[in-house]
Amino acid sequence: MVEILIQDTEQELAQTIKRNVWEAISDVLNWGFHWGEGANHIQITVGTLLLVIFAFVATSYVLGLVRKLYTRNLNETDTHKFISVFKFIKYLSYVIVVFAVLSFSGVNVTPVLAASAALLVGVGLALQELFQDVLGGVFIMLDKSLQAGDIIEVEGKVGRVVDIRLRTTRAITRDDKVLIIPNHKFISDTVYNYTQNHKQTRETVSVGVAYGSDTTLVKTLLLKSLEKDSRILSRPKPFVLFEDFGDSALMFSVNFFVSDSFTDPVVKSDIRFRIDQLFREHNISIPFPQRDVHLYTRPTQELPKTD
Repeated sequence: MVEILIQDTEQELAQTIKRNVWEAISDVLNWGFHWGEGANHIQITVGTLLLVIFAFVATSYVLGLVRKLYTRNLNETDTHKFISVFKFIKYLSYVIVVFAVLSFSGVNVTPVLAASAALLVGVGLALQELFQDVLGGVFIMLDKSLQAGDIIEVEGKVGRVVDIRLRTTRAITRDDKVLIIPNHKFISDTVYNYTQNHKQTRETVSVGVAYGSDTTLVKTLLLKSLEKDSRILSRPKPFVLFEDFGDSALMFSVNFFVSDSFTDPVVKSDIRFRIDQLFREHNISIPFPQRDVHLYTRPTQELPKTD
């Protein structure tokens, strides 16, 4: 009988301790801040914050897993393109997860959204350019007018896009410098995208020859200067244009296509070296502007002598 009483006492004590522990934990999780009354009541507790943190961690893990699975068979260029779009998806997913968790945990998010809208109006007036950059980044990612790997020209500077972020876009210039471009530039300014339709672009090298030169030979030599250069595409075929009768030269241009317009200054430089060499071998002169100056002198008149 005594043993039964002892066992009952131990069980009651264990249940009491267990109940007290869970009550203590529940009290800690329910501790928080309260705003408003009635329908506008907002309650943020420790449990809610822990749930949000857990949701963030879980979402980050899932998004990271999706990114690895999707990009494991992609090349470097396609990987950069996917990451640029994936960043926007990641930011949007975080926002949705936060509000979903708050709503499921019993928090009335309607006042939060209303207060956020009013706050964003005031902040937006002060940070208009920042929001323009963010909206520009969103539009770029949605309409795919710009992607990682594209060759662009902005304000006279040419660069290869390496990273598209929500506020800025980063490009590497031909002299290996980083060009940081605010995204609103792609909405408000004119931007040349050399490779949006396809990677190949047409490039031109212009040259003038002296009057009296054999124009047919000039055309042949210009096309010959492109031969045996693996960087120049055979299709479409290169061609030569007789552009104009200049003030002191006959103006020609040789047009060709390359698959990497980012390195075209080097290609053009090599072609100019070959053109100069071929012209020297065939006695084709490249003139320079000349001006004839004629001096007219009048005989001086003798002044009458005075006594």
